[in-house]
Amino acid sequence: MDRKAAGHWRLSCDGGARGNPGPGALGYVLYDPAGTVRDERAEYLGTVTNNVAEYRALIAGLQAARRLEVSRLRVQMDSELVVRQMLGVYRVKHAGLKPLHREARRLAAQFEEVEFSAVPRERNHRADALVNEVLDAMGDPVPESPR
Repeated sequence: MDRKAAGHWRLSCDGGARGNPGPGALGYVLYDPAGTVRDERAEYLGTVTNNVAEYRALIAGLQAARRLEVSRLRVQMDSELVVRQMLGVYRVKHAGLKPLHREARRLAAQFEEVEFSAVPRERNHRADALVNEVLDAMGDPVPESPR
């Protein structure tokens, strides 16, 4: 199949941190235009915030799509903040997110077409599950609330 052929690929990505900041992970799933999973990955990130983990997931997924020579991509995430920042609706104010945002924008600019949309967590279930599988395997429990 010509990866540059008509049709949009779909990137579902998620990141999370237990404790925020806390132990974090990323997950992404890349689907071809027929809906077949062509690549997926999960990675432990160490101690990060939720937003850092979300951006790291987006960057990893965009890099994977570039490696597969995808030209048209629909990105779905359950992070409204990251999606709105990528669309330019929200400014990136946090200094720690600015370099991640710049890198994600740089990668996104390499596609012929890229769309971003925020979806409910249940529509992003596979990427979310990848994140939780990694965190569970690392033995990182959900921190208890301070008393």
